[in-house]
Amino acid sequence: MQLTLIGNGNMALSLAKGLIKTYDLEIIGRDLEKLQYFQTLIPEVKIKVLGDTEDITNKNIILCVKPYVLNEVASKLKGEANVIYSILAGTTLETLATNIKSKSYIRTMPNLAATYNASMTTITGDINCKDDAIDIFNSIGTTLWVNTQKELDIATAIAGSGPAYLALIAEALSDGGVRCGLSRQSSDELVKGLFAGFAPLLKNEKPANIKDGVMSPGGTTAAGYATLEENGVRNAMIQTISNAYNQAIELGKK
Repeated sequence: MQLTLIGNGNMALSLAKGLIKTYDLEIIGRDLEKLQYFQTLIPEVKIKVLGDTEDITNKNIILCVKPYVLNEVASKLKGEANVIYSILAGTTLETLATNIKSKSYIRTMPNLAATYNASMTTITGDINCKDDAIDIFNSIGTTLWVNTQKELDIATAIAGSGPAYLALIAEALSDGGVRCGLSRQSSDELVKGLFAGFAPLLKNEKPANIKDGVMSPGGTTAAGYATLEENGVRNAMIQTISNAYNQAIELGKK
């Protein structure tokens, strides 16, 4: 199957790096310099600058542009696509159908881990495309099909934006090690190992059980955990997801 990615940003590049192992890829974008850079990283990919008119008839399109440029890009797309797979945050299926003609529409939210075939991708849309959509995005990691667009917008706040939040936590953990006297290199290595080992733990255990398994009475973990609670880290993370979800809703209104 050939997939056509429209867009030349970070997510398009991450998706291309993951999908090229399984699919014949074409990337269409507005920035020739970025497209050429993509091709140096992924020689197998075909590149094309988006012109005033782009025929998308019967193509399987993964739309990777920013939500605010949807109207501008859509005005250049002519014909009827086979499927539109949109990664545009907050942009509804109804808005996609109004702007771009296609037989079917899917909303999806992968994350940057697609580069390493480790994206957690949420999908919803036309049920007739469910199996194909899951197959495509399973090739870059793990997928979760949800039944409503509201669920996808919430999932966007968690798994789509989540790498940025975890990056902040990872950086802060390393900074803490440096503050206490570790070298930056040692602190970074410890954090990498921590995150690598945490993934299988989380896959097999509930977060509360992991916490209880580590925290002994009066121990170091209990002291550190109390500091997190005292500083409102739990509430901050809950509010972070809520605010990110609300922003997705706002993007959908524009």
